[in-house]
Amino acid sequence: MKSTTIVIIVVGILVGGIFILSKGSPNTNNNASSIGNVSVINGKQLVQLNAKGGYQPRVSTATAGLPTVLRFNTNGTFDCSSSIRIPSMGVSKILPASGVTDIDLGVPKEGTLQGSCGMGMYPFEINFQN
Repeated sequence: MKSTTIVIIVVGILVGGIFILSKGSPNTNNNASSIGNVSVINGKQLVQLNAKGGYQPRVSTATAGLPTVLRFNTNGTFDCSSSIRIPSMGVSKILPASGVTDIDLGVPKEGTLQGSCGMGMYPFEINFQN
C-alpha cells in the first residue's frame, strides 16, 4: 500500500513538472513579444481586454508610438460592458454577446487612454509609455 502511494505521488510530481516546463517555453517567433495582455507582432501592438462584468484587466500598459489595435473578447456578455465608449477618440460601439471586436487606435502618443462601458460603471485604461 505504501509503495503504491509513493508511486502516485512521484508520477504526480513528474507530470506537474512537465506541465510547468512546457508553459515556460520561450517564444520561437522572433518578431513577436508579449507581456500580459499586450502583444507586439511584426511591429503592430495588440491590447486584449475581456469584457464581461467589467473589463479585465482594468489597467493595461502598452508602448507609445506603435500602431495599436484594442481587441475586446466577449463570451456570453449581456451586461453593460458590451457597450464601449472611448470619449477622447469618439468611439462608441456595441460588442457582440460572444466574439472578438477590434478597434484601431492608430499610433498612440504617451499618455493614458480611458474608456468605459456605455453607462460609465466599468472603466478601463491603457497607459501608453515610451
